[in-house]
Amino acid sequence: MTLAELCLLAAVILWLATIGLAKGFGWRDYDNARPRSEGFYASGWRARALGAHQNGLEALPFFFASVLLAEFRAVPQDVVDTLATAFLAARVAYVAAYIGDRALLRSVIWTAGFLINIALFLSPMIVDVAARSAGPRIGLQSMGVLAG
Repeated sequence: MTLAELCLLAAVILWLATIGLAKGFGWRDYDNARPRSEGFYASGWRARALGAHQNGLEALPFFFASVLLAEFRAVPQDVVDTLATAFLAARVAYVAAYIGDRALLRSVIWTAGFLINIALFLSPMIVDVAARSAGPRIGLQSMGVLAG
């Protein structure tokens, strides 16, 4: 299992942990018989935790598709791992900024995470273009003159 694939699991755990924080720290007010009660998430940091949770769910499909596409198309694994880890770090920072009520910072982090995910999604094309522009490698080593 690759680091990028473990990042997929970590992204799901982060998504669940985000709402788990609100439920855990608000256990006195939380009614498990009505887990979606609007009153519990009406304001303050609980409302922001719910917003971060919902945004995390919205981000998961694109992230999953990007990682799998990059791996299926044989992008160098270190590139996929690095981009997936960077996206996950951005998501952690995003959740912290969202819950901490740092709206501008949250938006900047969201944008960074989205751009990282776009880079991950486009990485097969970027790698393919780079390989084509390198052209054929003709030299002494490819002709068998030098041992490689």
